[in-house]
Amino acid sequence: MNIAEAQKDLRRAYVGGGPGACTSALVWFAAAAIEARYGISFAFTVLFFGGMLIFPLSTLACRFGFRREKESSQNPLGLLALESTVAMIGGLFAAWLFVPFAPAYVFPLAAIAIGTHYAVFKTAYGDRTYWILAATITCIGVFEIFNIARLPGGPIIAVGVVELLFGIVLTVRAKLAG
Repeated sequence: MNIAEAQKDLRRAYVGGGPGACTSALVWFAAAAIEARYGISFAFTVLFFGGMLIFPLSTLACRFGFRREKESSQNPLGLLALESTVAMIGGLFAAWLFVPFAPAYVFPLAAIAIGTHYAVFKTAYGDRTYWILAATITCIGVFEIFNIARLPGGPIIAVGVVELLFGIVLTVRAKLAG
């Protein structure tokens, strides 16, 4: 299986990655709801542990909601997106360390960790849209840290909205492609 075939296989199996982005958006929205009521520490806990459910839940959506078969066992890119999660977890751990000292940086740093994680998806899916998604979410975190722009609802809602919009576009595009 060459790279183009492997990317096509992943786009087919995971509906272009759209359900994963939409599931992640729901986790960010849940964290926003918890943050509004219970604070940053509890919200980050929801983001971290909810994040562990993104892959299994989005995979279930692909298999049962979109009736997509698993990727080929011969696909050399099959674990690429999952492997990039290791670096993302490192970034989230670093963000968590800021909870007691600089809580305002926790979610912007989490956005940077999540955003940079998406850059690898360009290679996995063969879709440059992921570079735009990666840059957009990373910029949300950077802009918030350096007070370049204050987004309505803050970085938690902003990341959720961006992921949801990109997730819908990716899903629709994959459905239209067959």
